[in-house]
Amino acid sequence: MTTNDESERHYRVVINDEDQYSVWATDGDIPAGWRPEGFTGTRPACLAHIDEVWTDMRPRSTRESTRL
Repeated sequence: MTTNDESERHYRVVINDEDQYSVWATDGDIPAGWRPEGFTGTRPACLAHIDEVWTDMRPRSTRESTRL
């Protein structure tokens, strides 16, 4: 079911190979280079989840290069 009412839309949290997070509607295809992270819900719930789990905003390649 597709709706324009934001409160009724469901989203999923997606992540890319650089461990960057985004929110994508569940009724759409996930863009190339992204995969489901496992959390779904309302947009505010997904954004709250991302705030909780994405503690280091640097891309993975940057984090790994600073460890050398």
